Amino acid sequence: MKITRLSAWIQEMRLATPYTIAYQTVTQARNVFVRIETDKGLTGHGCAAPDEPITGETAESVLTALDDVAAPALRGSDPLRTAMLLVRLKRVGMASQPAALAAVDMALHDLLGRACGQPLWKLLGGYRDRIRTSVTIGILPLDETVEHARRWVASGFDALKIKGGRELDDDVERVFLVREAVGRGIAIRFDANQGYSVAQALDFVERTRKANLELLEQPTPRSEPNLLGKVTRRVPIPVMADESLVSLRDAFRLARRDLVDMVNIKLMKVGGIAEALQINAVARAARLEVMVGCMDEAGLAIAAGLHFALARPNVEYADLDGHLDLIGDPTAEAVVIRNGYLFPSGRPGLGFDLEVGRC
Repeated sequence: MKITRLSAWIQEMRLATPYTIAYQTVTQARNVFVRIETDKGLTGHGCAAPDEPITGETAESVLTALDDVAAPALRGSDPLRTAMLLVRLKRVGMASQPAALAAVDMALHDLLGRACGQPLWKLLGGYRDRIRTSVTIGILPLDETVEHARRWVASGFDALKIKGGRELDDDVERVFLVREAVGRGIAIRFDANQGYSVAQALDFVERTRKANLELLEQPTPRSEPNLLGKVTRRVPIPVMADESLVSLRDAFRLARRDLVDMVNIKLMKVGGIAEALQINAVARAARLEVMVGCMDEAGLAIAAGLHFALARPNVEYADLDGHLDLIGDPTAEAVVIRNGYLFPSGRPGLGFDLEVGRC
């Protein structure tokens, strides 16, 4: 089997509810879909969700990389030699474009599953067949935060992630108002998105102790990973790295220096499923808990993160909700949600045929 064509296109999707985090406000998502075709009639699909502050990419730069670099580099190659092809792409300039690389990685893994006639999560290890996901509430006025929390819980979700990192006092109040609204049976996670100093992070944890937070995500700037360690060593709840983890080398440094308790692996940050599996192996060796997270991603990209999460036993947490608020996502049905749990579609590969448009 040989690759005959790679095509890519930008898909613009509005958010039903714009959201704010510590360093930006988001109103729309621009994903890039990729299709890899073969001479045997099999096709594989992937999706890039670039985030310029995190991955350094835009939808346009991803599209250029796919058209001008990936397409000629892959044409005529055996798509089942995934490791070889991904190394080739890194060598010709895509190592610095993780979302673009992730889209190709997804499409190649999708093809692998289709060629084998098996869902990808089973080929990668098949540890579990579902996983609970949290849903994220951006920085909103206090009353809207509570309203969103109640709405998500009423929809069947029992894990919430609250964004903050701008105003410490507001963050503390927001946490307690949500806890009061949803009760003790709902998990609450807090993500400061690099917005705190060490002193602020320690103060936040102390003041919210009675709210029983499940974890604290990326409280301090990613440019100073040692600050994460200072927080981790002094608070009673798990501290997780997100923006500080964008490569396999980052994972090794975080683990070697014992800077965090957990890591958030996002396919868009690290370059796809193959790289995520290697980072997860480092985390497992260091006994770090793992969450699989996402950007503002279409359902197809969420499906890729889900298949990775289902395959490995130490991926214990998921924050795969980036598709829930997107208007105009052609792959919205690539994953199934029941009572706060994500399920794969059951079809081969990533389980969604973008050409037909149905699971």
